[in-house]
Amino acid sequence: MTVGEVEDQLRTFAPRVLGILVRRHGDFARCEDAVQEALIDAVCTWPDSGVPEHPLGWLTTVAARRYVDQVRSDAARERREQALFDAVPRDELLAAPPDLEPGRDDVLELLFLCCHPALTPPSQMALTLRAVAGLTTTEIAAAFLVPDKTMGQRISRAKQRLREAGARFELPPDPERGPRLRVVLHVLYLLFNEGYSASAGPRLRRPDLTAQAVQLTRQLHRRLPDSGETSGLLALMLLTEARGAARTGPDGILVPLAEQDRSRWDQAAIAEGVELVTRSLRTRPLGPYQVQAAIAAVHSEAATVADTDWPQILALYDVLEQLAPSPVSALNRAVALGEVHGAHAALDVVRELEHGVLAGNHRVLAVRAHLLEKAGDRAAASEAFGQAARLAGSVPEQRFLMLRAKRCAG
Repeated sequence: MTVGEVEDQLRTFAPRVLGILVRRHGDFARCEDAVQEALIDAVCTWPDSGVPEHPLGWLTTVAARRYVDQVRSDAARERREQALFDAVPRDELLAAPPDLEPGRDDVLELLFLCCHPALTPPSQMALTLRAVAGLTTTEIAAAFLVPDKTMGQRISRAKQRLREAGARFELPPDPERGPRLRVVLHVLYLLFNEGYSASAGPRLRRPDLTAQAVQLTRQLHRRLPDSGETSGLLALMLLTEARGAARTGPDGILVPLAEQDRSRWDQAAIAEGVELVTRSLRTRPLGPYQVQAAIAAVHSEAATVADTDWPQILALYDVLEQLAPSPVSALNRAVALGEVHGAHAALDVVRELEHGVLAGNHRVLAVRAHLLEKAGDRAAASEAFGQAARLAGSVPEQRFLMLRAKRCAG
C-alpha cells in the first residue's frame, strides 16, 4: 500500500479517533496533538507492515498512549495526571477493541464542539476542517484565501480558546444549535469543495473528501430532517458529485461542464438531489444552499448543453446574491450573465471582481479568458488563460488552462 493510499484511509479514521479521545478526556488541544502523532506513526509504519486488522482500534490505542505521554511529561500537571489515572482504568485507556462504541455519533459532536460560540466563525471553520476533515494547514489556507502562517496561528488560537472556555464534548442546547449549525454547514461545504476541486496537488478531485462531506451531511440530515438548508446542502453535494466521473478525460485532464459526456453522470444521485431540493424549497426561510442546489438541478436536468435554461440560472444567481452575496457567487453569476446577455456584459462584471478579494485568483482569470474567447478576442484570451495556469495550484487545472491558452493562440 502506498503512502497516498494510507493517507486516504487515515482521513476517514482521524475524526472518529479524535471524537473518542475528546469524549473520554475532554482536552481538545492535547487530544488533537495526540491524534496527529498517531497518524504520523501510521504513515510511517502501515505502508511497509500493512494496515492492522482493526485500524480504528490501533489508532485509538496509539493516540491514547501519546495523550498519556503528554500528560506525564508536564510536571506542572501531576495532580491532573493522577486524577486521569484514578478516573480511567488503564486497561480501558489502552484497549484496542475492533469497534469502539459504534452507536455513538462522536464525529457530529466533534463538529459542534469545533463550532463553539467562544470562537469566531473563521476560527470555527478552520478548526473543524483540521480536526474533522483532516485537511492540512496549507489546504485550509487556500480555501480561505489567506497565507499558511496566518491560518496556522488561527488554528492554534482556536484550540487554546476552546480550553479557556471549558468547551464540553456534547451537542449544544437548542438555543445555540441554529447559529452553530450554520457554521457546521459552511464547513462541510468547504470540505466538499476542496474534494471536488483540489486547491493543489496532482489530482483534480479528492473523492475521499467529497465522500466524507456527503456522509457527514447525510448524518446531519437524518438528525435534522426539517432543516431546509441541511437538505439543500446535501442536494447540492449529490447533484455536483454526480458529474464527478465526467470531469476528467482518460489522461486525467479537466473536462469543463460544456464538454462533458452527460451519459456518464450519475442519474441516481441526480434523482435523489432533485427530489431533496424540490422538497427543501417548500421550507422557509429560503437559504443559499437551497438556491445553489436549484442551480445545480437546472444544469443536471439539461440533456445537452444547448438545453440549459440559462435565464433561469441567472435569475437564481440573482436570488443568491440577495441572500448571501460573495465574490465566488458573483463570479459564477458572470458566467451565466455571459450566456444570457453576451460576453461583453459579463466582462464588465469580471473586471470589477478582479480588483476585489479575488485579485490574483486563477479562477477569475480563467473566467475572463473564457469570456474573451467567447467575445472573439483570442489573443487576449490566450494571455489570460496562461496567467490563470501559472497561478493554479492543481496540476490538472494547470494543464487544462495551458491547453486552452495554446488553442486560443492557434
